Amino acid sequence: MARYTGPVCKLCRREGAKLYLKGSRCLGPKCSFDKRGYGPGQHGQQAQWRRRRDSDFAIQLRAKQRARRVYGVLERQFRRYYRKAVRERGLTGLALLQLLETRLDNVVYRLGYARSRAEARQLVSHGHFLLNGRRTNVPSARLNPGDEIAVRGGSRGRQFFQALGDDAEGRTVPTWLTRDVSNLTGKMETMPARQEIDEPVNEQLIVEFYSR
Repeated sequence: MARYTGPVCKLCRREGAKLYLKGSRCLGPKCSFDKRGYGPGQHGQQAQWRRRRDSDFAIQLRAKQRARRVYGVLERQFRRYYRKAVRERGLTGLALLQLLETRLDNVVYRLGYARSRAEARQLVSHGHFLLNGRRTNVPSARLNPGDEIAVRGGSRGRQFFQALGDDAEGRTVPTWLTRDVSNLTGKMETMPARQEIDEPVNEQLIVEFYSR
């Protein structure tokens, strides 16, 4: 399967905002975006001096690309999520964000059991998590209210999960999830409301992009 293997700090610089793609490193002094907040590439620093007005298409495209990069989804998969959101009841933009937020890898990240979504995706792919008591290695698996996840018994003794307690405790869990750090479990209580999704994503611009 295709995946992006380049430096992720360039993605933050391209979008002009911190996307927290490297976990705790983004909060420290080594953050590349804090050091070089201008765009990547040979002319990135010069481009910020130019005064130009982006077209509506460019603004919508950047909103879509930012959402893709925040959640680590490739273009074809993101387009499928949008088509599915169109068929849902209610607002298409909110349905799209809910589809992205309820992915298994995102829930693992939100619970604090991984430092980034990329790390959460790797942990799930390696089979370290149970979904409703069954081992799963599909990061895109969708959760519904009432679903429970837990670190697999055979993985609890690993150094990574033994040292996870303090890290996880320091992370705030959204209200639509509950967590038991001592048992390394979590549960999805309800679907996330828009005000509970704090990512720098403008879903209305994404809808406009695909509605052209």
